[in-house]
Amino acid sequence: MRAHVARKRMITPSQKTNLAAHPDCRRAAFFDVDNTLIRGQAIEIRFFRHLWEKGLVGTSEAARSLWFLLRHLPPLSLRPLRERKLYLEGKRPADIEPLAEEFIRAAISPRLLSDGLAALESHRRAGHCLVLITGSLDFLIAPLAGRLNVDRVLAAIPERRGGVYTGQVLSPYPYGAGKRQLIESFAEETAIELKESFAYGDSPSDVETLRLVGHPLVVNPIRGMERIARRQGWPIAKWK
Repeated sequence: MRAHVARKRMITPSQKTNLAAHPDCRRAAFFDVDNTLIRGQAIEIRFFRHLWEKGLVGTSEAARSLWFLLRHLPPLSLRPLRERKLYLEGKRPADIEPLAEEFIRAAISPRLLSDGLAALESHRRAGHCLVLITGSLDFLIAPLAGRLNVDRVLAAIPERRGGVYTGQVLSPYPYGAGKRQLIESFAEETAIELKESFAYGDSPSDVETLRLVGHPLVVNPIRGMERIARRQGWPIAKWK
């Protein structure tokens, strides 16, 4: 049996938020991150480049990820690579995770979409619980959530064994049906009423999330999501 260090998906370390203190804690607003709140390239792609510039990853990590992708790739799908973090394999969290706070401050915060910030603030004023749900790494999303004063992060948790990353992520991975599992568990834990809650997403990986709530909104749709939204009767918004 594989041993790993289990980590609970978190209320952000910079906060001591009590969900019960929310005036309307029966409702939540679930936000995808890449291309929904953040414009441009995905956070994790930018972080890989950041590690490359610092000499912490190189051609061997890139080649290993590409080889894995070629061996497991269904047509037009990057999901196998998303679910494996091979560029972290064998690396110590102590060498990687301290870089996250400054990376988010310098490279990601300036890319926050103003319409997304306005939506977060609107839900905050309404007393709703704010949740970021993303396939990106939890230690990258936690400082972003702290900056945004968000209550909960549901993100990918990299497996650790023997003081290093294994390159695996803990299940369920926050993508597609994995997002649904995490949200359902969160709702059970917090007594959130999903049919009174809100969700925002941009791609087919968010369909399961959007189906769960009473108030879905498709934001900046990609990869055929506009067509899916029209078929489902979901509203569409272009955030800037």
